[in-house]
Amino acid sequence: MDFTILTKDVHSAARTGEFTTAHGVVQTPIFMPVGTVASVKAVHQHELREDVKAQIILGNTYHLYLRPGIDVLHQAGGLHQFMNWDRPILTDSGGFQVYSLSDIRRVSEEGVRFQSHIDGSYHMFTPEYSMEIQRNIGADIIMAFDELTGIPAEYHDAKRAMHVTHRWVERCRKWLSENPPLYGYEQTLFPIVQGNSFRDLRIESAEFIANFGADGNAIGGLSVGEPEDVMYEITELVCGILPKDKPRYLMGVGTPWNLLECIALGVDMFDCVMPTRNARNGQIFTRNGVMNMKNAKWKDDFSMLDENGTSLVDRQYSKAYVRHLFVSNEYLGKQIASVHNLAFYLELMREAREHIEMGDFMDWKNRMVPVLKQKL
Repeated sequence: MDFTILTKDVHSAARTGEFTTAHGVVQTPIFMPVGTVASVKAVHQHELREDVKAQIILGNTYHLYLRPGIDVLHQAGGLHQFMNWDRPILTDSGGFQVYSLSDIRRVSEEGVRFQSHIDGSYHMFTPEYSMEIQRNIGADIIMAFDELTGIPAEYHDAKRAMHVTHRWVERCRKWLSENPPLYGYEQTLFPIVQGNSFRDLRIESAEFIANFGADGNAIGGLSVGEPEDVMYEITELVCGILPKDKPRYLMGVGTPWNLLECIALGVDMFDCVMPTRNARNGQIFTRNGVMNMKNAKWKDDFSMLDENGTSLVDRQYSKAYVRHLFVSNEYLGKQIASVHNLAFYLELMREAREHIEMGDFMDWKNRMVPVLKQKL
């Protein structure tokens, strides 16, 4: 994977760039919609391409492994063919999902044994098997299998998980070197920085990952309930250590204002379920603030959903109509809100790139963040 930095902001660590994969070029900073089970919830693929203008999406190894299963994905020719998506895909390793199954998992040096949330059956993920699954999925960017700890955590638990993660990434690289690609193109492995909220562990992990020599690097174990200032502190610390000429991916983040703040700290790539999950609950993100579409104040507001929006749904439907859909529990409301939120996130990334290029990113960011946080 080739990564080129195009512009650097003189007042922050923000930069614009682009990386090339077998399925296309991605401009950074970028947000990746989450397509957990070969579907970005409530959004058609043509809407992702045309309205949202998604450049890259994310698939989930744990969920795709359970359903439809790697045999089906392999027979289909990989996830791109299976879901009719011809642009880049990134897959996570399953580590976060296994972490979330804390009551039904057991971690060892070999890997993680867990029970399926679907039928209670037992499974074992090792670094090698995570790579095999992601090989069959066929994503352009694949994540190393890692162990994370929630924040707060005991120091000795965070340190043990970090060292396990470091040993596992070596096993991931070894497996990939011994097993050729399945679909005629290379996959890029991103290792993951861990260390919880402990500065010395984050420094140690970031230095280890920086020396690993990957084509891109990820920051994991954040956006798990910690205060925003802790997330920003750790992100700034790690970005200052990771290679400047490689893309930096902050996993699972976040709100629109989180994205802008972390771009200023040097992050290039983001993903989060928030725009679609919150959309399905009636929450709309706009450049004027956050709207709850179930509120009675929108009942007779016939102005467009978002007059400044870039997607077709913003200019096709009124606030009153979308509110009606939500209070009537009509699925179309969830779809409209999901398309809007994703389009808003991608447009925010485009504007961020534009302001970095213009040289006024920090002024723009500082004006935008308090407005984006407003409750309308």
